[in-house]
Amino acid sequence: MIKYICIVLAWLQALTFSVFTSEKKQTIGVNKFVKHQTFEGFGTSSAWWSQTIDDEETAREIARLLYDDETGLGLDIYRYNIGGGEKENPNCRIGDANRRTESFYVFNEETGAYEYDFTRDVNARRMLDMAVEYGATEVILFCNSPHFSMTASGHASGGLTEHASNLPKENYGAFVDYVLTIADWFAAQGYPVTAISPINEPQWKWGGDWVGQEGCHYTAEETVEVLELFALEMQKRNSPYKLNGPESGELSPGYYDYIDKFFESEILSEFCEYYSGHSYWIDNNLWTKSEVGKKFAKQYPDKKFEMSEWCELPLTIDSTTVDSGLYMANIIIQDLNLMNAVSWQSWTAVNGDGLMEIKDGKLVVYSRYYAYKHFANFIKQGMVRVGVMDSFEDNSKVASTAFTDGEKTVTVLVNNDENPQNIKLYGNISPSEIYVTDANRSFEKTSVDNIQKEIILPAKSITTIISSK
Repeated sequence: MIKYICIVLAWLQALTFSVFTSEKKQTIGVNKFVKHQTFEGFGTSSAWWSQTIDDEETAREIARLLYDDETGLGLDIYRYNIGGGEKENPNCRIGDANRRTESFYVFNEETGAYEYDFTRDVNARRMLDMAVEYGATEVILFCNSPHFSMTASGHASGGLTEHASNLPKENYGAFVDYVLTIADWFAAQGYPVTAISPINEPQWKWGGDWVGQEGCHYTAEETVEVLELFALEMQKRNSPYKLNGPESGELSPGYYDYIDKFFESEILSEFCEYYSGHSYWIDNNLWTKSEVGKKFAKQYPDKKFEMSEWCELPLTIDSTTVDSGLYMANIIIQDLNLMNAVSWQSWTAVNGDGLMEIKDGKLVVYSRYYAYKHFANFIKQGMVRVGVMDSFEDNSKVASTAFTDGEKTVTVLVNNDENPQNIKLYGNISPSEIYVTDANRSFEKTSVDNIQKEIILPAKSITTIISSK
């Protein structure tokens, strides 16, 4: 009863502020009694940049910026790419050399057979080591395609025909053994492998005349068939990590059958706690995200959604401007609030569309990095998303989310307006620290009055408020 009284009082307080403040002054509060998902971590992907970093000092600086909790982002999750071996494929069709991966699965001409060689992929493994050293607590091993030797076309870049699976059914078992052998090796070395993800964006056509990267098409039924074999074999081996999938490339209603088929499988429904998807192609589509999020929560209340890959696609915003950071911050808030994502992972860390980039031999940090920092530095594993009550109208240009661990509350506000916004705070928002990113500041800590109950959100800015009570 006390819980419901508090909720009613909080909403009455919000109404009171809305009535007695000026039209230009908006109000926002946090209600810790309204609880949503428990958060499990932020992360990023290693493809296809980690194998290109030859300089050890640069590699260490990148790892620090990404995973150090005090001087970097403090990310939790590192996604390591198990490559399909196109770097060794004599018939490789991928034009971009950086997207040709080096594999642990190598043909031995003396024996006439494929063998495992875990001394390979040196740069990528070094980056993995440094990520773990600086604080990565979870390693997810993911594939874009089976090894090229297992495919129908002889390429890991997809089939010769669009929208046709490139993995023959007779090779399903070999693919399962291949991924689990590699995962078991990493786990045996002490890496904190928490999951494998053998399928990536199965609904896309992959192949034909387009061979821009490694990839493999699967129908929803084929996706389930392959992942069921993984689940059964992992049960036999008593694998110490979970099975993720299927990394849906789009989550709009048109592709919802991948979710339904996934959980209609008794094997996968019993074995898998998560559904992994990417947030591409529905950027700022609040209706779609809301509808899919509500449908998923209603149909599968005991399952979790993880947003395992996103970048601006196609890249249209200048990465050096605050607009790129604002765009990414909005997507994160949408996925946390509307999709109830329990984790959020970017693609990629080091690239023109990533968090930073190496240009003319120097590491350049982009606005997206600081945007990510507003979330990853403070929203930690185990924190719970809580209710945000505000006077914002449907067309408001302010987006917000809030998380708490019971003691500390983190509220992130994104002002997309060209003008500053005057915000009155109430409820559980009592600032002890405030950080701001805008056109002139990059994650700058601002002065705080302990009894401060009003703040101004600068034009086109991201503000994180830490409340200690």
